[in-house]
Amino acid sequence: MGWATHLRRWARHLMLDERASRRWLDDTAAERLRRRIEASEAHHRGEIRVCVEASLPLRWLWPPADDAALAARVRERALAWFGRLRVWDTEDNAGVLIYLLLAERAIEIVADRGLARRVPPADWDAALQALRDGLRHGPPEAALARAIDTVDGWLRHHFPSASDRPNPNELPDGVVRV
Repeated sequence: MGWATHLRRWARHLMLDERASRRWLDDTAAERLRRRIEASEAHHRGEIRVCVEASLPLRWLWPPADDAALAARVRERALAWFGRLRVWDTEDNAGVLIYLLLAERAIEIVADRGLARRVPPADWDAALQALRDGLRHGPPEAALARAIDTVDGWLRHHFPSASDRPNPNELPDGVVRV
């Protein structure tokens, strides 16, 4: 990968900021997704968060990386948000983060160990691919809604809510756009 490619990548990251996230997913769509997450969590003990990040801080882009190395950095960044948003810190270890990085058109789904060990890797891969396809061919809100519904199904199956143990809503339901 040549320097021209790296410079274009850096420029793309420099040009995108929080406003890009808010244009990509407007307030109305973000609110509908928040309500969808809230309704979902009434039926299970898991927690779902969505984070849309416009670009990486430049320190995450240095030294220059090929596509495979950058994919690993995107995964690292998703894990960083997973920690920062405290998705890992739920009673049943059943938190899930759906992360999108607009500058790279990259997505990650990060699940805490409680759910990750119950859902086969092939199912996670299929959910990621469905989200990729949905984002490529339709509005972002619809693709994210389907991803939330997929995770909701797994959480209902593995961590159902019970009358004696409802979801305490341990984390905010709103979409993080940065």
